[in-house]
Amino acid sequence: MNVFVTGGAGYIGSHVVRLLVEAGHRVRVYDNLSEGHAAAVPAEVLFRGDLMDGARLAEGLAGGWDCVMHFAASCAVGESMENPEKYYANNVVASLRLVSAMRKAGVGRIVFSSSAATYGNPVKVPIPEDHPTLPINAYGQTKLDFEVALRYYAAAYGLGYAALRYFNAAGAAPDAKIGEDHKPETHLVPVVLQVALGQREAVSVFGTDYPTPDGTCVRDYIHVYDLAQAHILAMQAIQPGKGLTFNLGNGAGYSVLGVIEAARRVTGHAIPVKEGPRRAGDPPSLVASSERIIRDLGWKPQYPAIETIIETAWRWHKSHPGGYGD
Repeated sequence: MNVFVTGGAGYIGSHVVRLLVEAGHRVRVYDNLSEGHAAAVPAEVLFRGDLMDGARLAEGLAGGWDCVMHFAASCAVGESMENPEKYYANNVVASLRLVSAMRKAGVGRIVFSSSAATYGNPVKVPIPEDHPTLPINAYGQTKLDFEVALRYYAAAYGLGYAALRYFNAAGAAPDAKIGEDHKPETHLVPVVLQVALGQREAVSVFGTDYPTPDGTCVRDYIHVYDLAQAHILAMQAIQPGKGLTFNLGNGAGYSVLGVIEAARRVTGHAIPVKEGPRRAGDPPSLVASSERIIRDLGWKPQYPAIETIIETAWRWHKSHPGGYGD
């Protein structure tokens, strides 16, 4: 299949690109490299461009593509509350520009990188796909807004789509060749491992008074390779004019302190903690029910244990302490 991947030089996108290339698909990565890394993808598949550059996007989409995988987005919850304009521009306006360009280029299917943040504060856990969607942060709202747009585009134009609602992606390629490298880094697992490497003094824990067993937020962590495999299955299942929505998680929740303790076991380092106030927009607990994708597409996580997820990330960070700069 011919697959056009926006944001494919980013963390999740680069792992999907790797599996696509290994499976023999023709791939083009469309990325402005504002957050992605050229070193994360094969040089021959990288096509540098911005979604807001209509001429460049049309050029990139020329040549016959069967499916778009759309990862390009801003994705920090805290920042989305401080600067929602950036999130609406990058996650909604740019995404609408993309599907408009897809229509002109005759590309009829899209796999969309959505988020568990679309649910807001869950009324039941694990969260199924038919759970109410009431985001409590701008990031989740912009992801939901584009999902709604996809539903209308499917009905009006025959677009086929899959919206994949991620929980917390973590880990790295098992051979430690590619991994997670954000600047600044805000995701828990790499932050914890930077402390283990001596690059930070302590892990900041934002809120210890949540209604959870140890007072810290609970999240469902999914290995990035398991996430990548789900994208390929979803791409193959898309039908014209129809939409698919799947949660992607392991169905097990780990608190912030629980993740830190697991990282201590994996790394053998003390990993000091510094307690701080809650962040705006953080729900207490997000844990997925992924029964639908398991049932409908035969997906099965290969790296479900939190220690295994952290171990693969630890190998990447030890061999690339400066990220792709190394």
